Amino acid sequence: MNPMKKLIALLTVLGASVVLPLATQAADQGDMGMSKDDMKMSGEHMGHMDMAKSGSTVTVTGEVLDMACYLDHGASGEKHAGCAEKCISSGLPVGLKSADGTVYLLIGEHKPANAELAPYAAKTITVKGKFVNRDGINLLENIEIVK
Repeated sequence: MNPMKKLIALLTVLGASVVLPLATQAADQGDMGMSKDDMKMSGEHMGHMDMAKSGSTVTVTGEVLDMACYLDHGASGEKHAGCAEKCISSGLPVGLKSADGTVYLLIGEHKPANAELAPYAAKTITVKGKFVNRDGINLLENIEIVK
């Protein structure tokens, strides 16, 4: 093995011997090296529903989104209303984006709520439903439009 390859191999092993114990220690502490202030800030940016208990009934106000176009290219607002209504009516997933930026997938009682929500595409409405969060996805199920 040439001397340069030996040096690179040695540096790789030394680097791993320093970094891996630190990463393991941080993972064991549950904070991955983040301060309490950093973790608090992360929680604030995740939206207010992170504080709600999964399974609780909540009321949320926000813009009705066509999730396909929103996730694909950020489409929302009045300029996208016609397309959003078509997409929601055709059965694509529908969501709600609250004023704090939190996005929720919306469903009825174990069935789509698209027919009920399509006329509200790109409009601000208030819905009440069971809040569930799993693997970073926010869901409001059994929704009712609050009038």
